[in-house]
Amino acid sequence: MIHVFEMHGKNIVLDVMSGAVHELDSVACDVLSCYTQEGILEEGKLDKLVQHSRDEINEAIDDIEYLKKNDLLFTKDPYEEYIPKWTKQTVVKALCLHIAHDCNLRCSYCFAGTGEYMGHRSLMSLEVGKKAIDFLIENSGNRKNLEVDFFGGEPLMNFEVVKGIVEYARIREKQANKNFRFTITTNVMLLDKEKRDYINKNMHNVVLSLDGRKEVNDAVRKRVDGSGSYDRILPGAKKMVEERGEDQYYIRGTFTRRNLDFGKDVMHLADLGFEQISIEPVVAAKGSGLDIRTEDLEKVCNEYERLALEYVERRKNGKWFNFFHFMIDLEGGPCVAKRLRGCGSGTEYLAVTPEGDLYPCHQFVGHEEFLLGNVFDGINDNPVRKKFQETNVYTKPECNDCWAKFYCSGGCAANAWQFNNDITVPYDIGCELEKKRVECALWIKSQEI
Repeated sequence: MIHVFEMHGKNIVLDVMSGAVHELDSVACDVLSCYTQEGILEEGKLDKLVQHSRDEINEAIDDIEYLKKNDLLFTKDPYEEYIPKWTKQTVVKALCLHIAHDCNLRCSYCFAGTGEYMGHRSLMSLEVGKKAIDFLIENSGNRKNLEVDFFGGEPLMNFEVVKGIVEYARIREKQANKNFRFTITTNVMLLDKEKRDYINKNMHNVVLSLDGRKEVNDAVRKRVDGSGSYDRILPGAKKMVEERGEDQYYIRGTFTRRNLDFGKDVMHLADLGFEQISIEPVVAAKGSGLDIRTEDLEKVCNEYERLALEYVERRKNGKWFNFFHFMIDLEGGPCVAKRLRGCGSGTEYLAVTPEGDLYPCHQFVGHEEFLLGNVFDGINDNPVRKKFQETNVYTKPECNDCWAKFYCSGGCAANAWQFNNDITVPYDIGCELEKKRVECALWIKSQEI
C-alpha cells in the first residue's frame, strides 16, 4: 500500500508497510499513478502520459522498480499473517490518578462536566493514592519503568495528596525495583512558587493548559464567576517554563469550531516564548456549537497546511518550537504493539477515580459499563477489557485500507465510543484530521533534509 500526496509544491509518496518516504518529481509521480496499489504497472495508462518523453517515463519506471526490489515501495504487509494469532499478554504500566474530581474553572468543552465526571465533587485520599501505587506495582509484571499521571479536574486543588503519593512511590520503587515517572496536568490557576518548585523537582513532565489568544481562551476557559482565565494563567505558565529550563513540558490548548484559525493560537504561544506546544481539536458533542463538523474539515486541513509552512519558515529563521502533532520519527518510531494497539487504554493504561475505581482511561470515567474494578480488590471480570485487549488496526474494518493506520494506531477508543457507541469504529472526523497532520509532518521532514 502506498499514499501519494502533494503539499506546497512537493510530491511525496509514503510506503505504508515499510514506512519509507520518497520525494518525487512530476514524471515519477505521473508514472506512479499508473501502478495499482499492489505494485502492478498498468502499461495502457502510460500511453496517456503524453506530456513526458518515453525516455523520461522509462527512467522513472526503473527507479520505481528499484525501490520495489529493495522493499522501499509497495512493500508487503509484515503483520497480516500473524496478527490473528497474536496473543501478546499485557501488564499495567501506567495509571492516570484523578486526584480531584473538582475544578476551579468551568471550561465550555470539558468532557468531565465541571470536573465531577457525572458524579459528585470529591478529592482522592492519600490512602487511595498509596493503594493505587501498590496496585500498579503488583500488576506491572517484569516491567521496570512505570508512569503515573496526576489529573483532574484540577490536581493542584489536592496537592498535598499529590506530594504524599510521590513520596510513597519513591519508597515503594526501591523495594520493588521499579522506576516511577510522574506527569501532572494543571490549569495553572493555583500554581504558586512552592508548587512550581516541587513539580520541577519531582515531575518528569508537566502539561499547562492555555488555549492561545486571550479572546479565544477567555471565551471557553472561564472561572466559576464567568470571567476569563488568560491573565491569571499566562504569567504562571511562563514562570513555570522559565524555571523548568524550557524542557519536559507542554503548553496544551484546545481549538473548537469558534477558532478554526487555530494556527494563530499556535503562533501566539510561540511568540510568547513557549517551545513545546500542543493545540488539539475539541471532541465535543454534536450540536454543542463547539464541535468540529464535516463541513469544517477543508478549512481545518488548510489551516494545518498553513501552519506547517510557517512552522518550517520559523525554524529556518531560528525561531524554533515544537508542535506536538507535527513530530514524527521516520527511523525508529513506536514499537509494533503501539503501532497496532495505540495508547494501551483498558489494558496497559488505566484511570483511577478518587474512590479507587478503575476505568480504561480518563475519558471513560463515570460510564459504569466500563468499570474495571478498583485498586483495593483488583481488576474485575468485565468482558469489555477483553475487547480492549483484542482490538487493533487489523480488527477495525475502517482501518484495514487506511494508509495512516500505523501512525494513529486506530484512533482514540473513547472518541470512537462517544460518537459511534463502539470502540472498534473510529471517529471519522478525528481520522481525517489525523491524516492531514501526518501529511504535514511528512512534508516538514522533507524540508529538513
